[in-house]
Parts: sequence; C-alpha cells; structure tokens
Amino acid sequence: MARQSIENAYEQGKGILRLTPTWVPRSFCIPGRRIKLHPDDYYVLGGECGGIDERWFSSTTHAENGPLTDPEEGLSHVVFQDGTGEEVFLLRDAVDELKGAMVGDRLWSQYQSWPIYSKFFDNQAPLPLHIHHRDKHAAMTGQSGKPEGYYFPPQVNNHGGDFPHTYFGLEPGTTKDQIRECLKAFAAGDNKITMYSKAYRLDPGTGWNVPPGLLHAPGSLCTYEPQRAADVFAMYQSVIMNRQVVPEELLWKDTPENLKGNIDHAMDIIDWELNTNPNFARDHFM
Repeated sequence: MARQSIENAYEQGKGILRLTPTWVPRSFCIPGRRIKLHPDDYYVLGGECGGIDERWFSSTTHAENGPLTDPEEGLSHVVFQDGTGEEVFLLRDAVDELKGAMVGDRLWSQYQSWPIYSKFFDNQAPLPLHIHHRDKHAAMTGQSGKPEGYYFPPQVNNHGGDFPHTYFGLEPGTTKDQIRECLKAFAAGDNKITMYSKAYRLDPGTGWNVPPGLLHAPGSLCTYEPQRAADVFAMYQSVIMNRQVVPEELLWKDTPENLKGNIDHAMDIIDWELNTNPNFARDHFM
C-alpha cells in the first residue's frame, strides 16, 4: 500500500480511520446471534470454518482457525474515499508505514506494532476451559502473552445463551496430579477438568480481569473483550456440556513441535498461585 494513500486516509478522517467490520468464525463454537450480523450470514464461510461468533475491532492480529483460515482473517481494513471511489487497505499496513505517528512514539518504541485490539465474542454455549500463555511460554512460538478483560454489555445481551456462567481458576486444594490426570485423559472422552474449577454467574453490566496463565471457560453472554494483540491459547477441556468434542490438537495449538504431547509443558503454562487464589473473585471481579 502506497504511503500517500495511507496518509490521505489519515488526513481525511482527521486522525480517525474508518474501518470495515471484521467478522471471525471459530470452528469449535456455535454463534449466539447477538452481534448484529444478518441471520443468513453466520455460516456464510461454510460449515467447516464454523459459525461467525466474533467481531474484531482495530485488529492487526491474524486469527488462527485451522487449515481453512483466510490469510487476512481477523485483520481490520481501512476504507476511505480517494476521489474516484473507495480504497481499502489493511490497518496493519498503515501502522507499519506511519509507526509512531499513528500509535504514539512510546508504544512504537516498546512494541514496534499496535499492541492491542478488542472484540465481541458471542456464543450460544460456553467455551472450553482454556488458557492464554504468559510471555515466557508464548515466546517459544514467537508470540506474546495474552492478558484480557471481559465486559458484558446490557445492550447486546437480550438472551443469556445456554450457560451464562464462567469457570475461573481452580478450587483451592486442587493438586497438580489431579489436573495432570485430566490432561492425560484428554483424548479418552470427557476429561472432567471443570470438576476442579469454579463457575461464577455472569451479570450484564459487570466484568472480569483475566490475566494470562489463568484457566477459564467463558460463559454464554455476549462479551466485549479488550486484549493484547495475540491469538495464543491452549484448550484444556475435552468435551463441553456432554455434546461438543474439542479436538486434541487445540491442546497443543501454540506448543513448539518438540514439546507437543508433553504434559509437563502443559502444566507449566498454568500459573498455579493465580489459579488457586482463594480470593479470586475479590481480586478480579469488576
């Protein structure tokens, strides 16, 4: 993309770029149909890609969704009038070209990128218990750790879905051997890992802080999520609500090749002190 076009768009909006909607499917999710997409379009990308259950905002992060993932999936596009018609280009290209002039010198000097984005995720059923890596584990596959936050907007939650409760962390007293056995049993059916977690009822107008290294299974409210610019995760739950099987490959999705299948590595990703904090709700509910 020519620098002149990027600068023209930046100047036309007086520092505000107009972005097209960025819709993202997930092969392991069922859409909750609350993100204002036309009812006929939730599976427009095909059943194998999964239903569209996420809308990403201001994203320079590529979404990973298996072998059918589009090369530009998850990436926000800028659109502007160039005098003869509309011109479209990636927000990522604009950031790479304008650098600190767009994101600020402090952010650019630290990250050399736009380091955050946000999204709606909107599921009819809960997500599997999973984890986002801390920096030291994400770096093993060339990525960044992923802190995030959840807010449940009353304006979009006209229904609660199948399970408006989120599992966070592990019950104090849970042992590492108990979780290790769950991971060993991942491919044998329901590994029952949520037996050792705790579900909290979700209330529109509230939210949670979700640090990396925390096991969590988001419930079925439509959720606004600001987060670090990363799509790193590992699924630790094998069956959801006795009806949806989670592929074992998602347990090892962001694992170096030489460590795939290594239960010790999967255990090390868990921040044990954070997960067994007896005052978790006091410290992370908002």
